[in-house]
Amino acid sequence: MLQPFDDTYFMKKALQEAEIAYDMGEVPVGAVIVVQNRIIARAHNLTEKLHDVTAHAEMQAITAAANFLDGKYLHDCTLYVTLEPCQMCGGALFWSQISKVVYGASDPQRGFKAMGTRLHPKTKIVNGVLKDDCSEIIKRFFIAKRNFN
Repeated sequence: MLQPFDDTYFMKKALQEAEIAYDMGEVPVGAVIVVQNRIIARAHNLTEKLHDVTAHAEMQAITAAANFLDGKYLHDCTLYVTLEPCQMCGGALFWSQISKVVYGASDPQRGFKAMGTRLHPKTKIVNGVLKDDCSEIIKRFFIAKRNFN
């Protein structure tokens, strides 16, 4: 049976956020946080706009979700993010105790796995959801940036 609210559905929502970042000249990473099939936070990278190296999509989404839930823990929540979280975001996800992280494209150089960062022991990790689409937008961004400079 077709489930309308599956990992692919929510990753497409994260990709929409990545497109917003792309249009703003930000590294195109998008994220959504979901609880009970409801999006409670939408975010994209804002590091350039805010002049803040910590303004990654995941960090923005964690803050928005915590505000929505009126608490610091993201139990029963799932983060969908287009690129594997970095070490900083992985640390924040650890402390948030988020239940599940789903990411599209891997980041073999700067991702939390390559950096040896562990998420909370109870956090389920799923990777590779729409990985080609998630990789494509990153590649497109850096090709355009290289050709512009």
